[in-house]
Amino acid sequence: MPFIFNVYSVLLLPCFVQGIVISVVLLTRGRQHGTPADGWLALLLLLSVARVTQWMLGFAGWYDSHDAFSTFMFYFPFNNWLAVGPALYFYFRSLTNQAFQFRRRDGWHFAPALLYLSWRLLMFLYDVGWEHALLGQPLRGHFGTKGTLSVWLQTARFGFWPEVLGYVSIALYASLTLRDYRAYGRYVNDNFSDTERIRFAWLRNVVVAVLVGVGVTLVFEVVNAALFPLNYVQSWYDYLFTGILIYYLSIAGLLANHRLTAPLHFSPVPDAAEVAVPAVAAEATSHEPKPLVTLSPSAVPVHTASALSETAVGEPSLAEPLATLEADPELLRWTERLLEHMRAKRPYLAPELTLGELATQLRTNTSWLSRVINTGCGQNFNDFINEYRVQEAERKLRDPQLRHYTLLAVALESGFNSKSTFNRVFRKLRGTTPSEAARRNV
Repeated sequence: MPFIFNVYSVLLLPCFVQGIVISVVLLTRGRQHGTPADGWLALLLLLSVARVTQWMLGFAGWYDSHDAFSTFMFYFPFNNWLAVGPALYFYFRSLTNQAFQFRRRDGWHFAPALLYLSWRLLMFLYDVGWEHALLGQPLRGHFGTKGTLSVWLQTARFGFWPEVLGYVSIALYASLTLRDYRAYGRYVNDNFSDTERIRFAWLRNVVVAVLVGVGVTLVFEVVNAALFPLNYVQSWYDYLFTGILIYYLSIAGLLANHRLTAPLHFSPVPDAAEVAVPAVAAEATSHEPKPLVTLSPSAVPVHTASALSETAVGEPSLAEPLATLEADPELLRWTERLLEHMRAKRPYLAPELTLGELATQLRTNTSWLSRVINTGCGQNFNDFINEYRVQEAERKLRDPQLRHYTLLAVALESGFNSKSTFNRVFRKLRGTTPSEAARRNV
């Protein structure tokens, strides 16, 4: 197999090897651990590898070998942009939903990409299979290595449309993924108290990186078509940038939390079972005991907020949602019950507490409990739980008997899973760092 080693082919060769090796690792890991997200990322990598391969082999002499290797270069679908957008979107879907399965009805997302592959296969079968192999006609283009349809496509006016549609497809799917990623952020905050490992902040960077990579390619295409023709060496830099993207996707894939203990079931379109229905919650809890604290709805405007705020120093106040609570006695009753449970049982000390676990403790469903926290307490679940943890940490930092505690010990005993999460949450809720708060208490 010919391969000319020069500066242009050699610099792209490591990107090719990196992409192939990491794709195999991801596919193997996905099969062993049942993580479809690894398979989708492997597909993204292979699509980028295929694009780099074209220019790597071109500078390695395959276009100029004037044999079967040249014929391969003219018919292989190196640039299938139409598959990149759907692969990126389903990577996101499978990463954020452990129960997600690619169904037959999802196949239409890849219909344009399959049509493009079918067209490339049809050209090969007609030119090489029918005209050359069966009819014995020579391939008339590029020194006898290129057939009729391939020559015609090179001069056809619509030959560039698959790439244009590919750019549009990537832009649309990237926008869809970023939109759903924002919704996923809300889902995480509403269901989990420890979100550091499942927030997937790097996922947004992957989407942006893919967009930047396509943008660079588009700039090269515009310059080549509208300003001045680019030679092979000038166009090579576009493929080098794709090689850099391969390295970035590889690192992101290997560092991804492919085996998570958190039950992620995010869906961009909520299922009917996920919609909060107070009547269902009331029915499910109609046989439960009365809450430990019962306040008269008529006393809500003044006495409820003061009574609750006096129960525990710094506890989440009901001053803002009082109007809603006054109009919904059941919501008021459950808000009081929730706060009493937080005081008595201190479930927030469990580092990986989820909305589902707290709902089980209170013998209700997650939809109703989410409404109680969001409306009755004016916070999402993540901030609600972490507020208690920060208050617990502040009490420990003020306690003279615990001065020997390190910040990590304070964090772990307050319900945080790590020091980094402790620092991030403390700064978010208090506008300062735990170390600064500790120094003020000395």
